Amino acid sequence: MHARPPAVAGRFYPGTAAEVAHEVAQLYAGAAGGDVRAAAVMCPHAGWVYSGKLAAATLAGVHVPERVVVLCPNHTGAGARVAVMAEGAWQLPGAVVPIDAPLAHAILDEARAVRGVRDDARAHAGEHAIEVLLPLLLARQPALRIVPIVVGGLDGDECVALGQALARAVARAGDGADVLVVASSDMSHYLPDGEARRRDRLALDALVTGDAGALVDAVVDHDVSMCGVRPAAAMLAYARARGAALPHLVGYATSGDAFGDYDRVVGYAGVVVPAA
Repeated sequence: MHARPPAVAGRFYPGTAAEVAHEVAQLYAGAAGGDVRAAAVMCPHAGWVYSGKLAAATLAGVHVPERVVVLCPNHTGAGARVAVMAEGAWQLPGAVVPIDAPLAHAILDEARAVRGVRDDARAHAGEHAIEVLLPLLLARQPALRIVPIVVGGLDGDECVALGQALARAVARAGDGADVLVVASSDMSHYLPDGEARRRDRLALDALVTGDAGALVDAVVDHDVSMCGVRPAAAMLAYARARGAALPHLVGYATSGDAFGDYDRVVGYAGVVVPAA
């Protein structure tokens, strides 16, 4: 069984099991708990010092089932256009998270019409945007099983097709109400704080309509450097296909909020899509 080793432990989040457990407890300590049944969520994926509180606040309010599909952008350029890691496990400091192989293979089967979808571990090897969320998910669900998917250069229609394929795979795999789809995304990158917030508001106003096409159009039309727009669009299409309620914004922050440097920030948002 291939086990992917940690790629960013000790940089984006702590490097030892004890440090991870302590920091996760601290992040969740300030979050309002809940058990809302959600079809999907969007969480930021920067280093925990910047976006960990918002990611924890987003996950703290929802039921995290044993089966979670995590979609992220491709920051490294490696691997397939849409890379589903369908076998094996992910190692974390002090933990191993297995891949839900039956669900992963169902997704590969249902998404075969989307160009470039492959069973591919290469895109995941150095990618941080799923790994940083796994300790937070694991704290909410100790029996966690994942399907990690790196989403590359899809257009808007292909994002919708991918989301619809996820919905078909979840329905086919059974226990559909017990699968959570997580889109991993940050918002604007390296803008003055006020401008980042202005552009991100335009994108988030489109996102909370639940319309994947509206989100993609807003990001393109207003030049929003939202790295995970494709995972987020696929997540919205999945949620719509599953008959979910409209998304709502949990919170928004920028990297300036962490250390007070507002000249060149990255934006972060947490979103929950309640189940039907």
